[in-house]
Amino acid sequence: MQSPAKPVAKLTNVSKHYGDGSLIVKALDKLNLEVLKGDYLAVMGASGSGKSTAMNILGCLDRPTSGSYELNGLAVEDLDDDALAKLRNQELGFVFQQFHLLPEATALENVILPMIYAGFPASIRKQQAENALLKVGLQERMQNRPNQLSGGQQQRVAIARAIINHPALLLADEPTGALDSKTTEDVLNLFDELHNQGMTVVLVTHEDNVAARAKKIAYFNDGKVVEIKKRN
Repeated sequence: MQSPAKPVAKLTNVSKHYGDGSLIVKALDKLNLEVLKGDYLAVMGASGSGKSTAMNILGCLDRPTSGSYELNGLAVEDLDDDALAKLRNQELGFVFQQFHLLPEATALENVILPMIYAGFPASIRKQQAENALLKVGLQERMQNRPNQLSGGQQQRVAIARAIINHPALLLADEPTGALDSKTTEDVLNLFDELHNQGMTVVLVTHEDNVAARAKKIAYFNDGKVVEIKKRN
């Protein structure tokens, strides 16, 4: 009998408030959410539903006002800024709508950057970065700078950078929002491939066709998950 998958990320009664007194805004309101190892979870909801705030907390980019967050069994909410930065670098990969590539650096140099922060020796950085770019189909573009790449190619560089340190959790926030339909399909095929290789993926989107690629869809409203749909 196969043992159940373990949670990679677990939010328990997580609230996030902004402002105070009568002006308080509850971005998250006692949110409970588990992301299991090997999940491919899409997060959907209207603007202001809390989905981006939840993504920021999952990514250790923001702290909850109350509640707990465990990443690979580690309680995150009480870590100091240095510990959070180390955790982001070692355990998390990020892909955003805007690619956030260094404009003067080549594709290869952009992908290598997280490995430098993680302290990998120079002897292995180049080879691993080349392998990551090969995985996303950019073996011919390693020496190109971002302005020499299409939007889809830049997003592929960003994905290679996100996976270079073999993160426990890959977080993608509207990763196809700046792409045309053909390039969107190519990028989603890449996410499918990464998931099939065992990567745990959480993707925020407002597009039904993008969410439909995931194995689970969590619908947010008023700072809570109101429904989770599973796909076969």
